[in-house]
Amino acid sequence: MSTALPFCPKCESEYVYQDQSLLICPECTYEWNPQEPDEDAVIVKDANGTLLSDGDKVTVAKDLKIKGSSQIIKIGTKALVRRILDKKDHELDCKVDGVGEMMVTAKFVKKA
Repeated sequence: MSTALPFCPKCESEYVYQDQSLLICPECTYEWNPQEPDEDAVIVKDANGTLLSDGDKVTVAKDLKIKGSSQIIKIGTKALVRRILDKKDHELDCKVDGVGEMMVTAKFVKKA
């Protein structure tokens, strides 16, 4: 009984095979080590330098003004990171308690 191997990250081929520690795609000849982080993955860190990922719970590290509104998100407000985006500012798509859906810059939150 063999374990199912993932599809190729480059061409999505299902015909991936393993050669020692590497996985190899015969269709596009891409080789990768599944134990190493993906070089295309977006790396986002919080105010303390902790890596953030989708689904993490965070708290706001400082009071934040909301653009186009007189509302303020207070320090300590909890939020859920729905997804991480590859943008220069506002990397986190969050659901903020009491405010709703919004984009937040990672350097203004701490992992809870």
